[in-house]
Amino acid sequence: MPVAALAFSGGLDTSFAVLALIREGYDVVTVTVDTGGFTPAQLSAIGERARAVGAKRHVAVDARREVFDRFFSHILRGNVLRGGVYPVAVGAERHVQAEHLLKVARAEGASAVAHGSTGAGNDQIRFDVALRALAPDLRLLAPIRAKGVAREESAKALAEKGVRIPAKTTRYSVNAGLVGTTVGGGDTHDPWATIPEEAYEEAGSRLDPDARERELVIGFEKGLPASLDGSPSDPLDLVARIDAMGKPLGIGRGVHLGDTILGIKGRIGFVAPAATVLIAAHRELEKLVLTKRQRDVKDRAGALYGDLLHEGLYLDPVCRDLERLLESSQERVSGEARVRLRRLSCDVLGVRSPHALTAKGARYGEGSSLWDGRDAEGFAKIYGIAARLAEESR
Repeated sequence: MPVAALAFSGGLDTSFAVLALIREGYDVVTVTVDTGGFTPAQLSAIGERARAVGAKRHVAVDARREVFDRFFSHILRGNVLRGGVYPVAVGAERHVQAEHLLKVARAEGASAVAHGSTGAGNDQIRFDVALRALAPDLRLLAPIRAKGVAREESAKALAEKGVRIPAKTTRYSVNAGLVGTTVGGGDTHDPWATIPEEAYEEAGSRLDPDARERELVIGFEKGLPASLDGSPSDPLDLVARIDAMGKPLGIGRGVHLGDTILGIKGRIGFVAPAATVLIAAHRELEKLVLTKRQRDVKDRAGALYGDLLHEGLYLDPVCRDLERLLESSQERVSGEARVRLRRLSCDVLGVRSPHALTAKGARYGEGSSLWDGRDAEGFAKIYGIAARLAEESR
């Protein structure tokens, strides 16, 4: 029988996709690429579910480090907040998942690769673009999209096979990543509706009334997190620790309303404590050490990079150009940020760096050693000439 390699999360859609592919005559190899958000117990349960729905073999790949190095490092350097709020916590890693899916497909001699995306969202585009570009010789299958299967129908078909899907799973679609989780469906579709507490809890953010506010000191080296409260820390461990501290306080919760790749409006809720805290701290440190023009150019490059990632265009060579610019901009972004975590918010209280541009004698008030009052008066006169001429010409 022909073999199809399926990107498998263990959720409702990908579980049903196994049944659909088997009905089409394929032996199915399921591939779970851990790009963050899974516990060891969850990964084990995903493997069990794959076998329960009929997968011939299940493969799990740990790609968390790859996601940080290839994607989140640039998102952080660029202070990327899509729509001004969303840190692209989920979506960019689909390219990594596609790459590892193809590696398994080649090893298994598969003639087809598949994903469980619907025909409405962004993930179908991200997977399709990557898989078609990297493996044009393999057949690309998307059974949920092709058949237009409703979530309730998928749950019923799985139940008939003895695989029970919790009822709440049919209401919300949850995608967990290294630095955050998104939740869609239900009330998220109505742009007027408040996203309920239940949805955020589904995304892993359960408010703890006993959680207390706290302060952290995050150290950065060349734009990337390197220490927490003065102790060196591996970035992945640092991300996990900030997540664990932030979720009980509801930090990183938000709603993003924007344009989908297909051109319609989309709305999701998200929970991204680590991304929210790190971007806020990093952005404030940059204000201290980068020039005005550096920040202006770099922020525009970061916004463009975030759009390209979100829209599935990681393979466009311009992304490599932008990555090099973002990396170059961080040569002096080393120092510390002091952050306070409190219920539903985080505040950057202070920053310091050996490269601070405030340490060269320039300050507010009359005590600057770089100029005196006469210099300031002359500058103000010249600076206002254009405005004066424009008014005189009316």
